[in-house]
Amino acid sequence: MLSNKRIQELELVMEFEKVEECFKEVSSWIENVGRKRLKETINLDDSLEMLLQAQKQFREFDLVASEYCRRGQEALKKMNQWEDFSFVDVHSYRVKLRAYEDQLEEFCTQLDETRHRVCETVRLYEFFDKVRQGICCTEEGVKS
Repeated sequence: MLSNKRIQELELVMEFEKVEECFKEVSSWIENVGRKRLKETINLDDSLEMLLQAQKQFREFDLVASEYCRRGQEALKKMNQWEDFSFVDVHSYRVKLRAYEDQLEEFCTQLDETRHRVCETVRLYEFFDKVRQGICCTEEGVKS
C-alpha cells in the first residue's frame, strides 16, 4: 500500500510539472501583458468616436485574454485530483497551485469587470449622443 501511495504521489508530481509549464506561460502573460492592458482601459476617452475605437481594441485584447483564462482554468481542472490526496510531500505543490489559481481568478474577474464597464460606457455615450442629437434637432425646429 505504501508503495502504491508513493507511485501515485510521483505520478501527481509528474503531472503537476507538465501542467506547471502551462501555468507559467499563463502567469507570465497575465503579469507582462494582461494587467498592463487592463490598466490602459481605466481612463476611457471622452468622445463616442474615441470610445468606440477603444472598445474595438479592447475586444481584440479580450479574445486573447479570454483564451489565456480558458487555458489556465483547464489546467486547474486537471489538478483537481490533488484534493483527494493528503500526502505531506505534495504540500509545496498545492501552495504553488493555489497561488496560480488566485492569480488567474483575480485576472479573469478584472477582465469581466472591465468588459462590462467598457460596454456600459459605450452604451451610455451612445444614449447621450442620441439625446444631444435630439436636442439639436428640436432647437433647429424651434428656430425655423
